[in-house]
Amino acid sequence: MGEFVVGGRDFERDGRPVRLLSGALHYFRVHEAQWGDRLAMLRAMGLNCVETYVPWNLHEPRPGAYRDPGALGRFLDAVSAAGLLALVRPGPYICAEWENGGLPHWLTGPLGRRVRTRDPEFLRAVDAWFGRLLPQVVARQYDRGGPVVMVQVENEYGSYGSDRAYLAHLVDLLRGLGVRVPLFTSDGPEDHMLTGGSVPGVLATANFGSGAREAFAALRRHQPDGPLMCMEFWCGWFSHWGDTPVTRSPEEAAEALREVLECGGSVNVYMAHGGTNFGGWAGANRSGELHGGALRPTVTSYDYDAPVDERGRPTEKFHRFREVLAAYAPGPLPGIPEPQPVLPAPVQAVPGGWAALPDVLDVLGGPEVASGVPPAFEELDVDRGVVRYRFEVPGPRGPLPLRVTGLRDVAVPYVDGVRGPTLFQEEAEIGAAVAGPATVELWVESLGRVNYGPRLAEPKGVTGGVLHERQYVHGVRARGLRLDALEDAAAVRRVPFRSAGGGLPGLYRATLSVPSPGDAALELPGWSRGFAWLNGFCLGRYWAAGPQHTLFVPGPVLRPGANELLLLELEGAPALEGERAGAPRLVP
Repeated sequence: MGEFVVGGRDFERDGRPVRLLSGALHYFRVHEAQWGDRLAMLRAMGLNCVETYVPWNLHEPRPGAYRDPGALGRFLDAVSAAGLLALVRPGPYICAEWENGGLPHWLTGPLGRRVRTRDPEFLRAVDAWFGRLLPQVVARQYDRGGPVVMVQVENEYGSYGSDRAYLAHLVDLLRGLGVRVPLFTSDGPEDHMLTGGSVPGVLATANFGSGAREAFAALRRHQPDGPLMCMEFWCGWFSHWGDTPVTRSPEEAAEALREVLECGGSVNVYMAHGGTNFGGWAGANRSGELHGGALRPTVTSYDYDAPVDERGRPTEKFHRFREVLAAYAPGPLPGIPEPQPVLPAPVQAVPGGWAALPDVLDVLGGPEVASGVPPAFEELDVDRGVVRYRFEVPGPRGPLPLRVTGLRDVAVPYVDGVRGPTLFQEEAEIGAAVAGPATVELWVESLGRVNYGPRLAEPKGVTGGVLHERQYVHGVRARGLRLDALEDAAAVRRVPFRSAGGGLPGLYRATLSVPSPGDAALELPGWSRGFAWLNGFCLGRYWAAGPQHTLFVPGPVLRPGANELLLLELEGAPALEGERAGAPRLVP
């Protein structure tokens, strides 16, 4: 059996010094049928290792109910087959611009700021999850013939907290479950972050995108010995809805990478291939230096301006990085893989009906809950999706201002069936002069839970209330619609579709006839905001706010012949009569 250890100044593999040249590729952001291609691209770029997070909330959507918990093991097997080593970052918190930083809504809802601490209830849930997850990592450790050479403890904890007892518990838990490869932490190269996030006896690494000499000097102040490693070399960045795309020049990024290597450091390129936030799993940030301002939801594409783009194609940055990394390779680099198949020609959708949101909710929604105050999404067991809140304003009473407080994140309001302007602020006016009695409905959508900073674990929905002048409107009926309900084909068939909805919100169905499957992009001209499914596979959120205007469709999602498209439009769709100018279409 082989051995991988942390030496005095280097990593050692089978007794010989080795430099880790790693790249981030998250298995959950890439269609499984395309893992092999993306891993081959990383090898061709000159990498010898791959890093992945593990999103707890994806795999345990409800307590004790697991969804494809073996996916990580299959990915690590693909990593081994590709001839790469692996770094595993199991969390329990991962950030990753992922919904709730990977923490389950059913845990952050009741616990709030008690998560990521020594809180016994939180640790019991972590212990149970790791007990289910870690055996597939342990079985694939390097000393057992597998690719796993290191495992991370938490993630950037120094950016959040300072509970040493919590970190010590995680170290003991990992070791107790059989992890024998080196453990590591990763934090920003600042004293307070390294102090808060490091663990005695565990290798500390730093995350940065430039200034390697300064960053490694900060790391050495806290860890005089051991290998130097940039665990997240930020070669690009992610984008938010409504903002301009974030890019980084290939030349500047390549020089920053060269500096890391010239310092003698190992590196993990974040991201080597970003992929896609399929399933509506994109997270959100809060604006401001201290991350406490306005919500900034992350787009569906996680292209990240990475060297391998969202569709798996090498970019100019790929070639620049390849030139830098080739100097550190033991021999010639592998050839660049052939391109993946592409849709041969554009395909326009043929409309197949529409269902009003209330009808969709009646069939696919959860149970309706009646309470004095509005329940949060978490109390309704809604991770991603929408909730309809229905209030009754008492009467008779004269017209008064009606407003909502604690709105997270966006609501389409109706007063006695008349729609009002969409609400995006946490405190927003529903109507300037609403008389009672009146029935008020708020269709509230989460734009993604915060994944970084002190606002982590905040609830979604109407977290304050509805006020008529200064008086709370008590008594509410609430019913949620989870996105994963639309993955149930048999249930969707029970939805009462009718002729096109003339631009109204609702669930739209269409057919795309594909002669030969291949990677494609879904265009939605004139559509406003919602989610898209192809053959039951959720492509993610679309939003006319941009900067993203198409959704990536992996070729394996398509099949020859008819393909069913579902669009859950929450704002307003284009009319599809005449030339069908607003009809969705697939393009190569």
